[in-house]
This record gives sequence, C-alpha cells and structure tokens, in this order.
Amino acid sequence: MTALLAWAFAVAAGALVTVQAGANAELKRGLGEPVPALIVNYLLGLSVVVAYFLAMRISWPSFEKMGAVPWWAWFGGLAGSAYGVAAILLAGRLGAATLMALVLTGQLVASVILDHFGWVGFEVHQASIGRIFGCLLMLAGLACISVF
Repeated sequence: MTALLAWAFAVAAGALVTVQAGANAELKRGLGEPVPALIVNYLLGLSVVVAYFLAMRISWPSFEKMGAVPWWAWFGGLAGSAYGVAAILLAGRLGAATLMALVLTGQLVASVILDHFGWVGFEVHQASIGRIFGCLLMLAGLACISVF
C-alpha cells in the first residue's frame, strides 16, 4: 500500500467515524435508549467481521499465540465501547464538528504521550516541540470550532 493510499484510507476511516456518531445518535433517538442502539451497532459490526473472517477462510490463532499477547491488548474493545457511549450520548448535544474536534484533540494528545513513552506497543517518538505545538494548534482549532 502506497503512502498516499494509506493516508486516503485513514482520512476515509476518520470520516466514517463521524458518520457513525451521527447514525448511532439517530438510532438512540429512534429506539429511545442508548444501550440498545450500541448493541445494534456492535452486533452489526461483529457480523461484518465474522462474515469477512469466514469468507477469507482465516484460521483462528492457537492458544499459544493468544497466550503470548500482552494482557492489556485484550482491552482495546473497551476503548471502542467508551467512545461509542460518549459519541451516542454527546453527538446530538454537541454537534458533529465539536464532538469530533474534542475526540480528535483527545486522540492527538494521547497519541503524543503514548508515542513519547512507547506505551501500548507503539515505537518511541519523542514529544518534540513540533508535536507539542501541533497539540496546541489542535486546541486552538477546537476553540474555533466550538465557539463559531
């Protein structure tokens, strides 16, 4: 995969995160409760992944391989669920732009910290002045988006 294609894929995935937040908020409004909406969201996502798994004839990893995975790596789904709950509860109240600006700010600041210390499997990339300045610019962008 070329760098340009990887960037385009990442931008498209980011756009879909915004669509997901709006769709889930509307599902919550229609169903009347956030939990059933999240269950529908994750069951649909799971069904797509299982269908892909079966169609591609991917073999399940051995217990030995699963045992070698760091304990904390099994909790990635909890982070996705936390985002899902936050988005479904806040999307209607904050609007797409403010919600995504807040989410992106949290992601960017956390990513600089995780990179700096090499936590959760990331290679170490120092929190340079440029990266810290980028976080500050993100905060300025957040202020512009949420105020205007």
